[in-house]
Amino acid sequence: MISDPQGTVMALFLAFCRIGACLMVMPGFSSARLPMQIRLLLALAISLALLPLLWDTIYPLAKTDTVTYLKFIVFESLVGGMFGLIAHLYVLGMQFAATAIGTAIAFNGPPVQDVLEDTSENQLSSMLSYGALLLLFILDFHHVILRAIVESYSSIPLGGVISMQRMLISLTDTLVASMNIALRVASPFILYGFMFNVAVGFINKLAPQIPVYFISTPYALGGGLLLLYFGIAALVNQFVSGFFRVFANV
Repeated sequence: MISDPQGTVMALFLAFCRIGACLMVMPGFSSARLPMQIRLLLALAISLALLPLLWDTIYPLAKTDTVTYLKFIVFESLVGGMFGLIAHLYVLGMQFAATAIGTAIAFNGPPVQDVLEDTSENQLSSMLSYGALLLLFILDFHHVILRAIVESYSSIPLGGVISMQRMLISLTDTLVASMNIALRVASPFILYGFMFNVAVGFINKLAPQIPVYFISTPYALGGGLLLLYFGIAALVNQFVSGFFRVFANV
C-alpha cells in the first residue's frame, strides 16, 4: 500500500512532465498519424516504469509549496522538450537531404500526402525520411533518448538552475551535426546533378538545334535513381550512425 498517495502522484506528474514533453516532439511519437490518446497513455506508462529509478531524486522535492511546484513543472517541461527537439531536428536533416537529392536528380513529381505528417511531400523525400526513421526504431533509438532523460537527472537535477545558454548550445550543436550529415548524404547527388547539367550545357552549345533540356530529364532521373540504388545503404548508415554520436555528446 502506498504510504503517501499525494506525494506519489505529485512525483509521478513531475516525471511525466519531462518524459511527456520529450515524447510530444520526439520523431515518430509526435507524428500526426499517432492518436493523442495513445501518445498520452504511452507517456504515462513510461513515466510509471521509470519513476522507481528516479524516486530518490524526484520524491523529496515533489512535496513543496504550490509556487515552487509550478516552477518545477515548467522546468521539467523545458528540459524534456529540449531532448525531444534534439532528436526531431536531427531527423529533419534527413528530410532536407532527401529534398536536395530529389532536386539534384530531377525527381520533381507532384507532391503527395506525407506518411508521418499532415503535409504534402515529395515521394523520394517521404520514402527516405520514413525509411531512416523506421531504421532508427529498429535500432532502438527511443531507448537511447529515454536513457539520456534518466541520466539527465544527474546533470540537470530537479530544482536546479536552468541554463538557457546550455540548452541553446545543445540545439545549435544538433543543427550543425544535422546539416553536416545532410550535406554528407546529399553531396554525391549534388555533384552528380552539377556534372550532368554542365555536360548538358556543353551538348546544347555544340548542337543548339536539338532541345537538349527537354530530353535530358529522363537521363538525369535514371542516372540519379541508379546512383541512389547503389548508395542508399551507405546513405542510411551514415545518417543513423550520426544520430547516436549526437546523443553521446548530449
